[in-house]
Amino acid sequence: MSGGVAGADYVRAIEQHESDRRAREAFQSLALAHVPPGGTIFDFGAGPGIDARFFAGRGLCVRVYDNDARMRHHLAETCRDAIDAGRIVPETSTESGSEADSGTDPEVDDYGGVLARKPEAAAPRAHLVIADFAPLNLVADLPPLFARLHALTVPGAGLLASVLSPYFLGDLKYGWRWGGMLGQWRTGKLIVRGARGDIIRRCLPLFAADCAPWFRLERAFRGLPPRNAAQAAGIDLALHPRTAWLRLTRCRYMFLLFRRLPS
Repeated sequence: MSGGVAGADYVRAIEQHESDRRAREAFQSLALAHVPPGGTIFDFGAGPGIDARFFAGRGLCVRVYDNDARMRHHLAETCRDAIDAGRIVPETSTESGSEADSGTDPEVDDYGGVLARKPEAAAPRAHLVIADFAPLNLVADLPPLFARLHALTVPGAGLLASVLSPYFLGDLKYGWRWGGMLGQWRTGKLIVRGARGDIIRRCLPLFAADCAPWFRLERAFRGLPPRNAAQAAGIDLALHPRTAWLRLTRCRYMFLLFRRLPS
């Protein structure tokens, strides 16, 4: 799921900054620790397929979905070998697999298209759902998404999401950050207008409420490679429900680990 740029332009932009490269490295390492060897990943907001190719190259089956047609086209071109080998399985927004009739914008469909249909009986359930580089920040209504991802996963599966943090102190240099403080205090959301709609930064208690009763928010991690064992273990949100955010103020991204609850 993207903003104004997509495909090759997006890849150049997202790989330009060292901080973004380090964030992706940390996310990929963390994801590998939460999926069994040879397991299945559902990559929600797969973009141009950078993560999909990484995980497919490590022996995992990766089901991929993105709501931007330009991203899907780029992924199909650059990951063709893995797709042909069955290591990457593209999802589409319609029952027939066509990208036609995808909504008012021919380039972007409703993210709920693929998630609204019943899971195919033959499709492998995912051991882990990933959402890297903030696709959840672009979803206005999270509970229906969590409900569908619950249906696409095996019992006890994880959901690992990289999201833009509402706690990042580095954003205090921007006027929009100060302008959104009152709204964040009242609603738990920091909402900023983006190229294709609102970018919604949610506080931890709101994520915990939105994911119930399908998932439980277990841990939060700094969105950078860990410096020590404590950072690698993340923050147990059951033990630190009120103070966890204090350890997430120095990173633009935070990684959230959700655990699938029984049906």
